[in-house]
Amino acid sequence: MQPESDGPDRTEDGRYVIIKGRRWRATDPAVPEHAAAALRSHLMAARRAVREAKRAVDDAALRRARDRVQRAKVALGERGDPWWEQSGRERDRRWRDGLAWFDGHGER
Repeated sequence: MQPESDGPDRTEDGRYVIIKGRRWRATDPAVPEHAAAALRSHLMAARRAVREAKRAVDDAALRRARDRVQRAKVALGERGDPWWEQSGRERDRRWRDGLAWFDGHGER
């Protein structure tokens, strides 16, 4: 697979991106762009919350923020069961459940 011109290099199988020489699991390409964009927005907000909780030395807030990061990464297919080992139905359910969770919990 050729690297995308507007993104990082990918491994031949498309399962990983290469950033600064390190391999990271790629976002599941089956996640529709509108959903991936929403999940990335939640991910970035969660990462900001991690930074703020660290600055405030607030362990409870840090745990909540890291849980939000984990949920977004799993919904995107970047963590949890590898997306290439899941059925189409499982992949669809994963990102839909992730969005539903964020919709129900807001930007805490």
